[in-house]
Formats: sequence, C-alpha cells, structure tokens
Amino acid sequence: MVSMKDIAKACGVSVATVSKALSGQPDIGEQTRELICKTAESLGYMTNSAARALKTNRTYNLGVLFVDERHSGLAHEYFSAVLESFKAEAEAHGYDITFLNHNVGGKPTTYLQHCRYRGLDGVVIACVDFNHPQVQELVDSGLPLVTIDHVFNNRLAVTSDNLCGTEALVRHVYEAGHRHIAFIHGEDTAVTQNRLTSYYRALEALGLEAEPDYVRAGRYHDPECCARETAALLALPQPPTCILFPDDFSAIGGLNTIAAAGLRVPDDISVAGYDGIYLSQTMSPRLTTYRQDTAALGRTAAARLIELLHIAPENFYCIGDHANDIPMLRLAHIPFAPANAIAPVRQVPGIRVLPDCRENALAEMIRQLGELY
Repeated sequence: MVSMKDIAKACGVSVATVSKALSGQPDIGEQTRELICKTAESLGYMTNSAARALKTNRTYNLGVLFVDERHSGLAHEYFSAVLESFKAEAEAHGYDITFLNHNVGGKPTTYLQHCRYRGLDGVVIACVDFNHPQVQELVDSGLPLVTIDHVFNNRLAVTSDNLCGTEALVRHVYEAGHRHIAFIHGEDTAVTQNRLTSYYRALEALGLEAEPDYVRAGRYHDPECCARETAALLALPQPPTCILFPDDFSAIGGLNTIAAAGLRVPDDISVAGYDGIYLSQTMSPRLTTYRQDTAALGRTAAARLIELLHIAPENFYCIGDHANDIPMLRLAHIPFAPANAIAPVRQVPGIRVLPDCRENALAEMIRQLGELY
C-alpha cells in the first residue's frame, strides 16, 4: 500500500508537507501542492479513513434520513433524483453517505443513536414525518444537519419554490381557458401549506372564486388515494374542468379514474401534475407539470451541510430565546440571549444576556462582537 512516505520520497519533500497538501492546508505553495496531488494519484494513494478520522475528528460520513410511508424507497423518482445529486456533491468533497434506520446490529435504535453509532459528521433530512419525536430529538441534538422542504427555527433548510410553482400552474391552465380549477393536495406539511396559499392567491388574482368542494386532501406519491379524490370531484354537480394533482406519480390514479368514467384528456377534462419526473413525459398525452430542479436541491443541500461542517467552533455565534434554541446555544463559541428569553435559555453556560428583544438586542450583540474582533 502506498504511504505518505512514498509520496514524499517521490516528490523530494517532507512527509509533513505531503500531509498538508493532501489535507488541503493553505500554508504550502500551489505548485508543490499540485505536484504532490498528481504524484499521489499516479501512485494510487488512498487516504486511510480511520487514520483521517483520528487526525481530523471527522468520519467524512454524512447521514441521510429518508422514510417514505408508501415504502417506495429509491423508486420514488423525485426524491431519488434529489438524493443522487446530494450523493454526487458529497462524494466530490470526499464524503460517504449512510442511510439512517431504526435497527443497528439487530437492536432497535433511534435516529440519533444511529448517528452516534456511525459517528456521522452531519445529516440531511429529506423525507420523513418531521413531527415524529425521534426527528425532533435529532434536530435538538446539536448535530449539524440540513432539511429539505421543511424549516425548523434553528436549522438550515433548502426548499423548493412551491409558491411560484403552484401559481405558474394555475396561471397556465387559466390561460388555456379553464375557470373551474380543482386542487388535490398532499398531506398537511409545509410544502402543502405553501402550495395551498399559492393556489388561493392565484385564483384571487385571476378573479376566480375558490370553490371549497374543489379542494381535496390527497396524499403525495399515492395514486390510489388521488384516484378516490378524483372520483369525488367528477361526481360533483358541476365538476371541475381541470384538476391539479400533488405530484406526477399521484396523477396516474386520477388519469385512470378519468378514463374509467369515459372521459378523455384533454378533450373533456385537463389535468396537471407536479415535479416534472421522467414518467410524466412518457405518457400519452404528455402530462402538464411543473418541473422541479431536483439536481439543484440535492447539490445545494450537500454544499450547505459541508459548509456548516467547516465552520470553526470559534467562529460560531448565535442568539436565542426559547427552549428549541438551547442545543444551538450550547454549541456556540459565545451564546447570546435577550433579557426576555425564558429562564433555561438565560442559564445556558457562558450566555451573554442582552437587552430585551424589543430594545435592539441584535444590534447590541453585533456591537459586542465588534469590540471583541
């Protein structure tokens, strides 16, 4: 096996210089770094992950929390595309990924316990019941993490633009002549709330009345459920002329129901999906949909998480006032809290208590940091 000593001998430099070059440290010349990296590659050098972990206190392993209630796994075309992009970006920075689960070595575990067992550096939460106690435990743990399409108060999040996407669909079908537009939405999540808000706003802006019977609660990635809701819409005294579905895959159920009713798309009724998965463009006729940039979502989530991991502890400052901020405050080099914060927050070790949040607490924090640096 090729060692750093072999590389150092081939390049005529010290082992310490080789170590600095391969670990990305800035205090060596660019030409020397390039020579060492090319030599290491030509010799087939591979970093020993165990040794690197001991030296850097990192495992270079990121966790992925992906739990789909329909058990579609990576056959879920939308999230599989997001996670593939996340994986590619993580690997480009030297990270591996591990999927979190409830079972390690035959023993039941929580998500947080699995993270600690694997020594994960950070986690991306992509698809899960965000209100589950184990998810909340993970969020409150202080472990670096990024969420996709869900926002926690004290955590980084990468979100798709559901407001613009839904508005674009409503306006598109309006311009096609539709005035009776129904919406089958997914479960009650932040994504759904944004889409509903956009749906109602778009109708209002176009001068259309929002018919309560036209809004139906379906489920994401569930054709059977959306088939039932489509049947309910078609049974109305005045059925809609267009139905918006929560996603492209769910739209399949609606299309089957429409065909079973003897109706044709788009001659008798129009439909639109969401996500823009490949399947939507193989249908006949092709499904009208809003294409989400899954590659950008996954890539950005990985980049933000890795950036978070490379923030030195001494450069981490924060301010908080409620119980959900305590894990974050405990990680900060200097934690701050306004005077009106709850007592447990004001009792965090090392906390600096500022004026009341209504009395320029944030400005005071910036002033104090300015004096320090």
